[in-house]
Amino acid sequence: MNDVHELLGRAAEDAGQPVISTEAVYAKAGRVRRRRRVAVSAAAVCAVAAGAFVVPGLSGQTPQKASVAAPTELVGNSGRAQQLVKLLPTDVGAVEQVSLAVIIKHATPEQAEEHPVGPLDGHYAVRRDGGVGYLTVTAMNAKMLEKKLGGVPADTNLCEAAAGEPQRTDCVREVLPDGRVLTIWSDAMEYGDGTPQWGPELVARITLEDGGQLAVRDSTGFEAGTALGPLLKTPPLTRAQLRTLMLRPELLPKK
Repeated sequence: MNDVHELLGRAAEDAGQPVISTEAVYAKAGRVRRRRRVAVSAAAVCAVAAGAFVVPGLSGQTPQKASVAAPTELVGNSGRAQQLVKLLPTDVGAVEQVSLAVIIKHATPEQAEEHPVGPLDGHYAVRRDGGVGYLTVTAMNAKMLEKKLGGVPADTNLCEAAAGEPQRTDCVREVLPDGRVLTIWSDAMEYGDGTPQWGPELVARITLEDGGQLAVRDSTGFEAGTALGPLLKTPPLTRAQLRTLMLRPELLPKK
């Protein structure tokens, strides 16, 4: 389970703020069963009615194919969403770059400052069919990965459960022709109550030539008072679509 929490923490740790611990946020990540979706959706509607937040695309408007309409204080209007959406299926939904540190922990723009390694690193909200899911893209060079793993070999078979950790579900480890290793698995995110409570997701990691790693979370979203909307019924990308994205060179750090 520590390995799962490590991935969740990395999704927002590049926000670069010492005051807010995104590791602590995602260490609490979990999910109750689908019976809570109705209650959470109702709470989201009430929040909107009270003016707690405004969510474009959830009021009956037709979602656009891509959007970078997120407030500039969240993401600095980097334009990365426009580049990412070119790599995604045309029916994925409305895509915009956001900051999970801002949304979940109310980080300031300074605290949420990004330090991307890859050209498309970031957090992206995906709005579709009234729900909001997320894609998080995180590249790490060899030095960063070594520090994160704390001495654990980077070439560990992720489909083999470590001592004290649960077996990953539907885990597929694929050795590519160029020697890189791509691993994709499903995670129900059922680790007990917490805030936020993440919905089911697909997780993908691929080794890089320099010894680093590229990781993508393909999440149905989360349930919390700060949620931008209810969970998606399925992750933004199918497993096949996620695999295709992981193999795109546009996500790789420049040499």
